[in-house]
Amino acid sequence: MVKDEKEKKRQLTEAEKRRLAHYEKISEEYQAKGYKRTELTVGIVAANIFAILYGIPLSILGFILFFMYNMDRNVSFSWEFPELIMFIVLMFVLVVVHELVHGITWSLFTEHHWKDIEFGFMKEYMTPYCTCACPLSRGHYIIGTVMPLILLGLIPMAAAILAGSYLWLWLSVVMTISAGGDILIIINILKHKSNAEEVFYIDHPTQAGGAIFEK
Repeated sequence: MVKDEKEKKRQLTEAEKRRLAHYEKISEEYQAKGYKRTELTVGIVAANIFAILYGIPLSILGFILFFMYNMDRNVSFSWEFPELIMFIVLMFVLVVVHELVHGITWSLFTEHHWKDIEFGFMKEYMTPYCTCACPLSRGHYIIGTVMPLILLGLIPMAAAILAGSYLWLWLSVVMTISAGGDILIIINILKHKSNAEEVFYIDHPTQAGGAIFEK
């Protein structure tokens, strides 16, 4: 997917340069063994646009269900100042937890577990990220990619509706929208059809998504 000019000109940190060199080395090694490499990366801007397009309808559905379920209950639909401060603090905390969930889930499937996981921060987009240096099967890669949406978005949204928590409803909405890039990555993976006997994925260390290797 085409990256915007800001992405193309982004200055990599020394850690990112090291990870990228490792990524290219592994890619060359597998290509030398006869594997075909196909990039399935996603542009940050495209991911953000998709997050809005998919997240808003889902969030509206969450609000509708919340109001329908809690209309006759003694639930406040307004904000108090302490709740607003709590929302802001928890939102930033959960953005970090989102990346931790990626890392923890992927580490369950890698050879060296947590040692294969690294984290970074794109200051141009004010975006933290997680990357996995070890090849993963299609299923394992998808599980690690979708897990933050499930654990921080959909499950808390359902719990917020049942508990009548307006604060956690908003937090779950933010976390659901923030998983838009992850969903776009998964869509790209599912759209790629392969009849190869051997297929695995390697996460890109400086971009969203990764590459598929087939033989």
